[in-house]
Amino acid sequence: MQKILLSLIVAVFISSTTFGQGKEPDYGDAYNVINQWLEAQVAYQHLPGVSAAVVKDQEVIWSKAFGMSNIDQKVKTQTSTVYSICSISKLFTSVAIMQLYDQGKLRLDDPVESVLPNFNIKQQFEGSGPITVRSLLTHSSGLPRESDFPYWTGPDFPFPTQQQLDKRLGEQETLYPASTYFQYSNLGMSLLGEIVEKISGKAYNLYVEENILKPLKLANTHPYLPKDQWGSKMAVGYGAIKRDATRDKVNLFDARGITAAAGYSSNVEDLAQFASWQFRLLEKGGTELLKSSTLKEMHRVQWVDPDWKIHWGLGFVVSQSEGTTYVSHGGSCPGYRTTLQLDPKNKMAYTVMINAGGESPERLAREIRQILAKATKESADKKSDVNLNDYSGHYSSQPWGSEVLIMPWYGKLVEIGLPSEDPSDGMTMLQHVSGDTFKRIRDDKTLGEEIRFERDKSGKVIRAWQHSNYSTKIN
Repeated sequence: MQKILLSLIVAVFISSTTFGQGKEPDYGDAYNVINQWLEAQVAYQHLPGVSAAVVKDQEVIWSKAFGMSNIDQKVKTQTSTVYSICSISKLFTSVAIMQLYDQGKLRLDDPVESVLPNFNIKQQFEGSGPITVRSLLTHSSGLPRESDFPYWTGPDFPFPTQQQLDKRLGEQETLYPASTYFQYSNLGMSLLGEIVEKISGKAYNLYVEENILKPLKLANTHPYLPKDQWGSKMAVGYGAIKRDATRDKVNLFDARGITAAAGYSSNVEDLAQFASWQFRLLEKGGTELLKSSTLKEMHRVQWVDPDWKIHWGLGFVVSQSEGTTYVSHGGSCPGYRTTLQLDPKNKMAYTVMINAGGESPERLAREIRQILAKATKESADKKSDVNLNDYSGHYSSQPWGSEVLIMPWYGKLVEIGLPSEDPSDGMTMLQHVSGDTFKRIRDDKTLGEEIRFERDKSGKVIRAWQHSNYSTKIN
């Protein structure tokens, strides 16, 4: 009998343990905070529009759009809104190169001139090693950042054709000996696009459409900016903010010979699928567009700069934050800023797109993931004996600050000053005490000062009192 009872106890323990390990965090309150914070960022930074998404393995677990994709026509931004993704284009070019590598059609340590006979840049360092395909992928080739044309200069952004780029190449010279320093190079990645053409025998655009975009069903991702969708399905780009808090509309551009480095368009929904493909391939192994082992190599550090601050994979930035390794890439083009960040170990990805210059999508993505990280430490079972939504809203903190956001947070209230560069660090937790009275939860989990909410005659919360002073609810 004792053995039977012991077996039952062990079985129940194993069952409950397995269930606990597989239980997904409840992100509901975190999503609400993220929505309110991003809405405030758009308003206070005078951003035209933002689209963002969070991926967990094969599922988009949160996505949201804010603001306008076209201010003049009052077109609202959607998660399906298309943006220029600029340098995220490099990831698709890198995948194309690695497909050819998988097929045995090139080696990463092949000298570029052995593949491209027209590669005639002047090597000004006699002792330099060869400029290889690998060094182009890791931005360690010593090539200059750009082809010798003023294509980042408005208002018309005169990008060269591939023929013009090749012709001017012989008039340029290397900045450093190969494999010496990191030097980000749109020129180098554009040459990788030419290598794709040379080896595959197909035009670059046709190759990536047939071999990457269509197989992954990325219907809104293209190696060009869709001119016919600009202002409707594709967001209009705007410049960096000016002193009068306005932003100029930016002309649409065509990257032409720089397409492989900076010419793609996409939306957060497609980049979410692109991330899910990588998680799927890494978990299942085998081959899907690439060999799983090849994608692992792309994510692995292949170059470390002498100062140990810059780490690069094959096409991907590789970085660490709080012990987690991220592979990522950002994009910055006239009128657009974008980012895609993957956490392969936990199969999480974050993508943010902005149709304006100046703001950092990397910062927005970082704060999204840090707010979610805080939520994973909370219990979804935590309840409050009062309706926390009664207190939820924006409170004026004038003239000392702009406003304060108060919202439910897993059985407590959270207080965040807006606008905020780092809301995850600025979260103050409030514990219900009695009636409409709460107390601040200190870092050591003890209770601090009192915050009392005031209601009007109808029972609606209208003020928050603290230290004998009050702030008024403004919505």
